[in-house]
Amino acid sequence: MRQDMIVGKFGDEDELFFEIELIAADGLEISVDALLDTGFSWWLAINNQDLEALDWIYLEQQTMQTAQGDAEFDIYLGKVRIDKEDFDIPVHVGQGLSEVLLGRQWLKNRRLVVDMPSNVLTLE
Repeated sequence: MRQDMIVGKFGDEDELFFEIELIAADGLEISVDALLDTGFSWWLAINNQDLEALDWIYLEQQTMQTAQGDAEFDIYLGKVRIDKEDFDIPVHVGQGLSEVLLGRQWLKNRRLVVDMPSNVLTLE
């Protein structure tokens, strides 16, 4: 298996999950399973309750269309580690997010391989 890929896992309803690390301003690393959501066009979204421990820098507020209609998101400058590489990215922080969401921006520089019959899920 290649070293420069992240191996994911399938959820109970065939969701696509990848383990990533959220890196707090003080360097604390928090491992989370993030759901790949191709309907989410940005990099990452987290629930506002998860933000306090991270102490990321606030950038702006943005209205976005979601499956439930328009929603307000606060945008923070966050740091994540994916596949042993650190990224400083804008993170959408909102209410009612039950999962950490990876958006389709990751698919612009990574290849997604989904082979359910073989139980293979990678982001390389």
